[in-house]
Parts: sequence; structure tokens; C-alpha cells
Amino acid sequence: MAPPILKLDDIKLTFGVTPLLDGANLQVEPGDRICLVGRNGSGKSTLMKIAAGLVEAQSGEVFRHPSATIRYLEQAPDFGAYDTVQAYAESGLGPGDDPYRVSYLLEHLGLTGQENPSSLSGGEARRAALARVMAPEPDILMLDEPTNHLDLPTIEWLESELQQTRSALVLISHDRRFLEKVSTATVWLDRGQSRRLSRGFGYFEEWRDKVLEEEELEQHKLGKAIEREEHWMRYGVTARRKRNMRRVGELRDMRAAYRGHKGPQGSVQATAVEARESGKLVIEAEAITKSYGDRTIIAPFSLRVHRGDCIGLVGPNGAGKTTLLKMLTGELAPDSGTVKLGTNLEIATLDQKREDLNPNDTLAHYLTDGRGESLLVNGEQKHVTGYMKDFLFQPEQARTPIRNLSGGERARLILARILARPTNLLILDEPTNDLDIETLDLLQEIVAGFSGTVILVSHDRDFLDRTVTSTIAPANPDAPDGRWIEYAGGYSDMMAQRKGAAEDKKRSEKQEKAKASASTATSAEPSKAKGKLSFKQKFALENLPKEMEKLQGEIAKREERMADPQLFAKDPAAFNKLADEMAKLREKLEAMEEEWLELEMLREEMEG
Repeated sequence: MAPPILKLDDIKLTFGVTPLLDGANLQVEPGDRICLVGRNGSGKSTLMKIAAGLVEAQSGEVFRHPSATIRYLEQAPDFGAYDTVQAYAESGLGPGDDPYRVSYLLEHLGLTGQENPSSLSGGEARRAALARVMAPEPDILMLDEPTNHLDLPTIEWLESELQQTRSALVLISHDRRFLEKVSTATVWLDRGQSRRLSRGFGYFEEWRDKVLEEEELEQHKLGKAIEREEHWMRYGVTARRKRNMRRVGELRDMRAAYRGHKGPQGSVQATAVEARESGKLVIEAEAITKSYGDRTIIAPFSLRVHRGDCIGLVGPNGAGKTTLLKMLTGELAPDSGTVKLGTNLEIATLDQKREDLNPNDTLAHYLTDGRGESLLVNGEQKHVTGYMKDFLFQPEQARTPIRNLSGGERARLILARILARPTNLLILDEPTNDLDIETLDLLQEIVAGFSGTVILVSHDRDFLDRTVTSTIAPANPDAPDGRWIEYAGGYSDMMAQRKGAAEDKKRSEKQEKAKASASTATSAEPSKAKGKLSFKQKFALENLPKEMEKLQGEIAKREERMADPQLFAKDPAAFNKLADEMAKLREKLEAMEEEWLELEMLREEMEG
């Protein structure tokens, strides 16, 4: 085992009265790919900042290898006085680092480098910050919510880049699929303390549930032990009391431990308040279009949305997802075409910029619209502090200004307000941003169980797969041209359908090519009009299927080895060698398939 390049032991930090970190540990070795998980407000970002040297712990030990370089992705990057994104990204390089890598990263992140940092959108700022921290290829790369504001193509590119990096990784993210693909170890921060699982995020939830069950069982056993000891105190032999003062002390300690046990943070308790049923046809769009200048955002597009549908919109940033969403809900008029909204619609909207929030409002004022201390939920009058508890807010936070809330807390607050109001059409634009895994689970259950209609924009592949009944995406995701297609099912279903369509097109092109080759060969060899293949052609036609099957077996063996999540961390050279071999074998297999197809077409032509 390699010695750690970063080690945090017994880290403690308290804000106010309640400890945020109470004996947390973190150890990073070369090649580690650690995801740091926990509820919103559990101290994940704070622990990462302590590890990066940006925050000082009140107690505990921090060891950083003297020669190790660390880069930390900030949630809100400071662009300072930099004139261009290129200059900002290059400022993160060390003396021996390659400046070309900055250009490479900016290009793949969709930036030219000449942008003015002061005019960047949230997504562009996140991309620039990623280029800055990734360019030096540090010994430890710390990424706090790296996928926020990124579109799906960029997230998938980032996954691939991080899987190949030589840097040790420490990641915080709400994106399940991203964590499953990148992480090989999990550190769970819970009630101020940390637990480590030497497996990736895909195994975390099952392990977490088992840990909590065992903890609950231990607490139950402790309660029973206290009952037995209290019975002895009441009915034991009085003459032996002096000799059993140790036992009395142990009972006192057990009682203190039982009372002092802080259970896990509860789950958000909420359901959507559903309005009266809408009409069966919710939205009907006929040949709607939208352009800005010479750029077509929506080419003629038609859609029918029925009651009970859950539709997801995906695509690169700037493709027009939010524009299409606004057109479908009547908020934005199309340049041409028509949109008809159904009857009895009660619409609730969560926008990605959270513009509905006034930072100076208090939580209670925002939830009640300033109408006293209570609100009506499902026909029942509830005090605002009681309703806040359902969303994990403490009663003392009722008078807290919204500006003091974290991103996750703001997301929960907006959900609390939306779910308190009767609705039969939910419009959710990036609803998963800043939510912890547990609240994501709840939102997923609400959306999946909602009897009304849902239209949502999201870059969270796992969330889409678990909720939507159909997915709308650009016809050409690499270069959006305004054409949109609706696919049945979630994100994975859409990708499978796209792959199938691409394979059908490729197969059709091969057949056309083979027919053309066969026609040319027939016209060029009139002497073979009787339809006889040469000995060499017949031999190839008979033996190519066996050779192709053998190659497919070799490819499958390498795919199985590369599927091991530990392989790249343990032996990057072996991983890269397998990848090269796979590429050559696939190329050879494709050539064989083309040759066999041409010969088969030629045989049919001669015999036909």
C-alpha cells in the first residue's frame, strides 16, 4: 500500500453550538478516486476546504505531502482582474506544466479562451474553473459539484477525462451516474464523523442502510441493558450496593450514551398537493418554430402531451431546452405554429435560476406569502414551523433570511413552496441542482407518483431514467440545428434507440456499397457470367464467419477486463494497452464484416 499524500485525522470544527465536524477523517493515496457523500449541511465542502488548506480546523491533524500539488474546484470561482478566460485558466499552471493543455481543455469544454470572465454564464464559469484546476494534472484534484450547470455531452466527456487522469480524485456530486462511473471509494460524512467504504458509489446506499440498521439495533440493545440495570437498582440486595458502585457508574454512563445518541438526520416528508384533474389533452403543439436572427432554435415541431405524461427535455447548453419549455407552457409565443393548453390547468414552476427567491425574505414569509404564521396544505391548516420540519428546517430558521441558506437548502425551500400549492402540471427546470441524494430520492418518488403531468429539463441521467415516460432531444446533438425528436422512455432508452438507428443506417450504407461492388465486379468479369466464385472468394466466404466469431471473443475478453473499476487505478498502462488492442480488433472486425458482406452480395448476384 502506497503511503498517503494527504491525511486528515480527528478533524473538529464547530459553527455556533452544534459541531459540524466531530472527529472526521480523510486519507488520500496516489490513484484514489474518492467520492465524499452526505446530507446537505453535513460538512462535505468544509472538509474538502480543510483538506485543500482553505479553511483551518479547530483541532485535529492535517498532513499534506510536501511535494504534492493540490487543486480545488470552487463553487463560485474568483476571476479577479483577468481579461480573458485563457489568462484565468493559465494562472493555475505551475512552472513545469504544459500550456497547451489549457487550450485542449477549453476547446473540449466549449470555450475559445477569449471570453471576458465578467460576462460568463453559470455554466461557462464552471467550465473555465474546471480547465484551470485540471490543466496542471495535480497530484490531488478536488472537485466540488463539478457537473452543476454542465450539459450531458460535457458531463460524459468529463467522466472520460477523469477516468484517464493520473491525479487522485476527491469528488462531491449529486449526480449518481457520474459518481458510479468515476469513483472507486466512498467516504460518508454523517453527524460530524466519517466512514470509509473501499468501493465506489454504486455500493454506497446498500452499505449505508446496513450501517444504520446495525446502529439502530445497538441502540435498542443499549436501551434493554439500561432497563435491566435499573431493575437491579430497584430490587437488588441493598447490602451489596457498596460493592457494586462500579455497576452504578456504568449505568450512569449508559444513560448518558443513550440520551446523547444523535440519530441520523430525518428524511424530507412531502407529497405534491394535487389540484382537480386537468383535461385529458394537456398541451397540443402544431409545427411550432422559434429563431433568433439567423439561428433556428426550434424547427417545425409538433407534440401532444396527455394527462399523466412525464416528459424530459435534454440536450447541450444553448440548444433551446428552456425556450422549448416556455413555448409549450404558453410563456413564450412561437414564431409560427400554434400551442393549445388544455382545460383546468394549475401550473407550478421551478426555474433553474431560482429567480422566485427574494434573498431578503425570511423562510416563513416566503412559504406563507407574508400571510401570517400558517399555510393551507391539502385542505389542512399547518403552522409554518411544523411544515418547515417536513423539509428538514429547524423552527429557529423561520426568521432566517434566504440569503443565508446553502444551495441545497434553497432548493428544498422552493420545493416546499411548490408542493404546498395545488397543481396538476409541474414544470421543473433543472430540479436536481444542489439536492442531496436523499432529497433526490424523495423528488423522484413525488414525480413518479404524481397523477398529473410533469415536464422537466434535467442533465441527471439517473433521475431521467427513473421518472420520465418519454424524452425530447435535439436530432443532431453534436451540432443542434433546431430539429427535435421525441423518444419513448428515459435517457438510456433514448441512447439505445439512437444507437440502433445509427447501426441501421450504417448497415444500409454497407449493403448499398456491397451491391455497387458486386455490380462492378459482374460487369468487369463477363467470363464469370455463369455465377462461379473464385476458389479464394469461396474460401473467404466460408471462413470469415469463424474468424469474426473468434475476434468477437477476443473483444469480449478485453471488455470484461476493462469493466473492472479498479483496473485503471491499479495499472493505467495495462488499461491503456487493452484500450488500444480493443480499437485495433474492432477495426479488423469491421473490415472482415464488410468483406464478407460484399462476397455474400456477389454470390447472390451470380446465383440470382
